[in-house]
Amino acid sequence: MSQDIKKIYRTIMDDHFPPNMEITFIDKDKRQTLFYEKVVWVIDDIKKGLRYGENPGQEAAMYKLINGNLILGEIKTIQPGKYLVSDIELLQSGKHPGKTNLTDADNALNILRYFNDKPSVVIVKHNNPCGVAVSSSLYESYRKAYMADRVAAFGGCIAVNRSIDKTTGEAIAEQYAEVVVAPDFEEGVMAILAKRKNLRVIKIGNIEKLSSFIGEQFVDFKSIIDGGIIVQSSFVPVSRKKEDLTIASCEYKGKKYRVTREPSEKEYEDMIFGWLVESGITSNSVIYVKDLVTVGIGTGEQDRVGVAEIAKDKAYRKLADRYCFESYGISYNDFKDNDKKAEIDKRVALEKGGLIGAAMVSDAFFPFRDGIDVGIKEGVTSVIHPGGSENDYQSIEACNEANVTMVYTGQRSFKH
Repeated sequence: MSQDIKKIYRTIMDDHFPPNMEITFIDKDKRQTLFYEKVVWVIDDIKKGLRYGENPGQEAAMYKLINGNLILGEIKTIQPGKYLVSDIELLQSGKHPGKTNLTDADNALNILRYFNDKPSVVIVKHNNPCGVAVSSSLYESYRKAYMADRVAAFGGCIAVNRSIDKTTGEAIAEQYAEVVVAPDFEEGVMAILAKRKNLRVIKIGNIEKLSSFIGEQFVDFKSIIDGGIIVQSSFVPVSRKKEDLTIASCEYKGKKYRVTREPSEKEYEDMIFGWLVESGITSNSVIYVKDLVTVGIGTGEQDRVGVAEIAKDKAYRKLADRYCFESYGISYNDFKDNDKKAEIDKRVALEKGGLIGAAMVSDAFFPFRDGIDVGIKEGVTSVIHPGGSENDYQSIEACNEANVTMVYTGQRSFKH
């Protein structure tokens, strides 16, 4: 039975999707048509499309926009020819990509575009980032992103915005990943990555143009159960620098409230970094970041206090695993020396999971102070969220009691 289950993951679906697709929007006498072409790759002299969809047995296809333009109010489609994911170059496939590989790569680039001025790494698993870091070198960014959640990075998609050097390539080859996405690879790196025969190595030469996608909106299609389609404009974060943020303040029952401490430059950097990472995370979400590295990421939870707790708990567990791996070369869960594990636990507890001095980020407002209290208890010094709750005064009071600063973005960042 287990062999039969394993076999389905090796199955390549021959999809029945046609080579071309057209979508036409009609308004009275005005027609706007988008023309698409199915993406295929030549692998072992055979044309192949997507391996399969979200699961084996689900046919799937990817199409790229080759002509047409759609204007709906102030929204315009991305112009044909401005390709990233839909026109990738497969340098090594082993198993060629399925839908989840490419949607992971897409969301990694969705986040990565905001940090293209510095060497940056985004590691995505199941369409959510598990580690994001910006640093002075690609290797340092990779090491920080990987160690932020080494366990979840297993089998993930690694996207970088600089050519991969040998040092970074060797570090990547030491772990199991499904996909690596980069603008280029220095000489000798492909031989290093070839040690992982099933690693999909994807070259996207246009990554240096990622920043040109900042602020660009596209038309987002979502199919629903009865065959209908919901159409929306894609999300664009409007708060991308400190001047876009507002110091938290509100009025409640005739009394004015305001956060008393202004953020430091470092706190602004972490909050903006966290807010932009937040744009690629499934809601409800709360994350913690410190020194331009994700510390704890909570995703897809139904209540905000719960997700703040989940992100906190993950920060503790991931830091314990990191210390164990760095000291003994083994994961925390597999380590059998209880005395040494107790030492690690004590260190992590003293450091509060690395949350002391971190920024707390939420994709929507905190309806009560209990969510923010979770982070404050762990030593966060700054909070960023949209604001707009009737109970914002509670959160402001909580911050002032702990000398924590807080800013509003004025924009919700839900992602479903």
